[in-house]
Amino acid sequence: MKKYIFVLNAIELMNQLMNGKRVEGVLFLDENTGRLTFKAYNRQPRVREKDRMVKKLPWGWVKRSKKKWKTFISVDNDLPLEKVMEQFSDDQDAAMEAIIDYTIIERA
Repeated sequence: MKKYIFVLNAIELMNQLMNGKRVEGVLFLDENTGRLTFKAYNRQPRVREKDRMVKKLPWGWVKRSKKKWKTFISVDNDLPLEKVMEQFSDDQDAAMEAIIDYTIIERA
């Protein structure tokens, strides 16, 4: 007895297979027709919104994404510990001021 598998969107499936891609999907028995059917998943890549630059700091930046505030500080290793701590503190203060200014402008 021969069994056949009905493939939905067969042309698109064959194109993906010919390009060497792996095809994921579901194999099920169709209740209406009684055929064994394969349906490939239509997976779309996630498109993420780019982070918006709030302010460029002397040693880093402040950015805002859809859900989070992001800060980045980068200091040379050649500086003594006191200067590094001072720079981190100054940049943190500048980042907080930038966030406050941004929210005031955004609400206006």
